[in-house]
Amino acid sequence: TQDLVLLGVVTRGKPLAERVAKLLEELEGKPVPQGYVDITLYRDDTGQTFKAALESYVPVELTGKKVVLIDDVLFSGRSVRAALDALNGYGRPASVQLMVLLDRGHRELPIRPDYVGKNIPTSKQERVFVQLKEVDGQDRVLLRK
Repeated sequence: TQDLVLLGVVTRGKPLAERVAKLLEELEGKPVPQGYVDITLYRDDTGQTFKAALESYVPVELTGKKVVLIDDVLFSGRSVRAALDALNGYGRPASVQLMVLLDRGHRELPIRPDYVGKNIPTSKQERVFVQLKEVDGQDRVLLRK
C-alpha cells in the first residue's frame, strides 16, 4: 500500500473507494489515502454545453503515486477516459489502475479493468443499475431491458 491512492469516480465509485480503503486499513494496519473525482466536465457523451461545478477531492499530489480508479460499472470506457482526463490537474502518477464492481463489456475505447468484482454479459439494450447503501439505502444490482 506504499504510495497507493484510491480515487472513486463520483457517484457510486466514491463509496466503493471508501469501502476498499477501510478494508485495506484493516489488513495493513494503516490508512490508505482515498478521495474522489467528478468527471462531469470531462465527459464527451452527455451533450451538455454548460460547465457544472466540480465535486472532487484528491487528498495528495498524485505525482509518483500508484492510483487505483474505482467505479461501479464499466461499459463503453468513456467514463474511465473522462476520469483519466480529470486526473491531469493533480500530478503525474507512477501508474493508474482500474477497479470496477461490474464489467458488462461492449467497450468503445481500448480500456480494460485491472480488478473486477464480477463480469456480467449483457446486451447493448440492457441497462445495469448499481445501488449502494451510502447513496441508495441498499446494496443491490438491477438488470433491465
